[in-house]
Amino acid sequence: MKNFVVKTIANAGALAVAIWLLQDITLTGDDTGRKVLTLIVVALLFGLFNFLVKPVVKLLTFPLFILTLGLITLVVNALMLLLTSWLADVLDVSFHVEGFWTAVLGGLIISVVSWALNVVLPDED
Repeated sequence: MKNFVVKTIANAGALAVAIWLLQDITLTGDDTGRKVLTLIVVALLFGLFNFLVKPVVKLLTFPLFILTLGLITLVVNALMLLLTSWLADVLDVSFHVEGFWTAVLGGLIISVVSWALNVVLPDED
């Protein structure tokens, strides 16, 4: 359980950095508390997609992983971010990613920051 909370906090922090750096990734809310709650919900959705959908997509695109020496990971991460944005729109959560290339850059930022936060934060169960 502690590992799940740590990974969610790391995802929320990585998403916050991407929102801060890229103007086409937006998170809106009335006040700071509402934005933090929205960020946690988006981090949970993003984590859920990375847990359930990403392995299936990686399996289906395995030949592309070999052919591109893993660079297709950027596209898969972008698709997971776009899928999170789509579901956030469906659920009326104030999070939006504008365009594929913004999602690619956002996915790269989220991957790097999430990795760094997972190194720093404890990961015991």
